[in-house]
Amino acid sequence: MTLEELQNEMILALKNHDMEAKTTISGLIAQIKKAAIDVYIKGDIPETLVNSELLKAKKQAEESIAGAIAANRQDLLEKYRRQHTLICRFTPVLIEDPMKITEIIKTDYTGLLVKKEMMKWLTAHYRGQMDMKVAAQAVDAYLDNLIDTIVSQ
Repeated sequence: MTLEELQNEMILALKNHDMEAKTTISGLIAQIKKAAIDVYIKGDIPETLVNSELLKAKKQAEESIAGAIAANRQDLLEKYRRQHTLICRFTPVLIEDPMKITEIIKTDYTGLLVKKEMMKWLTAHYRGQMDMKVAAQAVDAYLDNLIDTIVSQ
């Protein structure tokens, strides 16, 4: 999702007099712009940064829901669930399949076969597009499989 698409969604929420959605989207836009300033981006904000911040917002919303459940606050729970549902509409679907990640590594990665370098490359090219914990596990499995293949020869 681009920042412009998110801004259009905020305008649509305003036109529909949905102030809760407008407030939530406005908060997302502010979070994205702050993140862009923090990494010294001027002008167009890349889609990868927008997606990364949307994923952070989704995780924060999930933590808020868990906190409301733990505190037994039904009023806040409903509010946080509505915000979470709205944020999920904009959040990209992550690549979470280790086989897909391994396939990406096999076809696109041309660097050193070192976990640190592979993770740097994945982060640079697929930030906000894949679950990096799963990616780390996939890289470990790929390297282990590669080592096993070499040793067995």
